[in-house]
Amino acid sequence: MSGVFANAQPLHGLVGGVLIGLAAALMLLGAGRIAGVSGITARATGFAQGGMSMSSAWAFLLGLPVGALAIALLLDQPRAEFASWPVLVVAGLAVGIGTRMGSGCTSGHGVCGVSRLSQRSMVATATFIAAGIATVALTSRIGAQ
Repeated sequence: MSGVFANAQPLHGLVGGVLIGLAAALMLLGAGRIAGVSGITARATGFAQGGMSMSSAWAFLLGLPVGALAIALLLDQPRAEFASWPVLVVAGLAVGIGTRMGSGCTSGHGVCGVSRLSQRSMVATATFIAAGIATVALTSRIGAQ
């Protein structure tokens, strides 16, 4: 199967986007909950109450890397490489603080909020994209020197 999709990067993105949208729609229609990962993480760790049960939140969170691993194995893709643990911890804390300040993360605002035409989510998503563009521009300038 990997031979068929070897050079189909846009197709991978399209399929991934459709699957994310489908999962978000199923979560909203089936459980009545928005599939925002920061909110689900808050429920799993006990920082937030209500909504789905703690065990359901953990199942959702564990399904994220397990699903990615299953697809990587299915498509015979090489394993991802990650930054060092200290960098991952600092980045995770920065993302966690940012999602609390922004009342949600890219999955909650960008996938679920924008599809519901939430003005707050549209502003948040535009901010995420602008910050991403600025980060890429800055890091590519630093890397070029």
